[in-house]
Amino acid sequence: MNEFLFVIVPYLCLTIFVVGHLWRYRYDKFGWTTRSSQLYENRLLRIGSPLFHFGMLGVVGGHVIGLLVPQSWTDAIGVSERTYHVVAVTGGLLAGVMTVAGLAILVYRRRTVGPVFSATTVMDKVMYAFLATAIVLGMWNTIAGSILTIGGEYNYREGVSVWYRSFLAFHPDASLMSQAPLGFRLHALVAFGLFALWPFTRLVHVFSAPVGYLTRPYIVYRGRDDAGLGSHRPRRGWDRIR
Repeated sequence: MNEFLFVIVPYLCLTIFVVGHLWRYRYDKFGWTTRSSQLYENRLLRIGSPLFHFGMLGVVGGHVIGLLVPQSWTDAIGVSERTYHVVAVTGGLLAGVMTVAGLAILVYRRRTVGPVFSATTVMDKVMYAFLATAIVLGMWNTIAGSILTIGGEYNYREGVSVWYRSFLAFHPDASLMSQAPLGFRLHALVAFGLFALWPFTRLVHVFSAPVGYLTRPYIVYRGRDDAGLGSHRPRRGWDRIR
């Protein structure tokens, strides 16, 4: 079962992630969008969107460091495990709280603002469910494993991180995940499920950047030349026709 859950399923999800994006870009370029609803409501969006996006930047950055940087590297540059732990927990909680608060505001807005709710698709709802579950599980792992030490303190850098790097190197060791607490295993599976859904949701906009704006030609607006209209002044739209 461990081989299926932490070898086959992750590779299957990442395959869908890559192939799905290629398919979406090839056959649905006009659908490659955020499906912005700013025109429908702006007040809640101005609060929730920055909180969520800046929080997610912190969450992603923390995962990149925690999963890809081995403990031996931080030890080599003089960063003690205690220092790393304090920085990781503090930064992770701050980023997590920002993300949860922003997501809660965005979901509330989407549910209570009529036009925004009408523009919400089924895939939007599924994506929000997976995203919220992954974030909540990540917060729980940080609080339960590092602060409350429920079930004993677990050093994910010696288990989950090693498994993830072995997974990227195409020789995954599923036994490392079997020793991880349940919260970490659920967090990993939900995250890979989100990766499988990614190409078919509005999350594709993460890989878009308005680079073309820097080189596109200017849009030139020209006024109407009244000199070629003869001696008659142009008729206004509200003038009576004789």
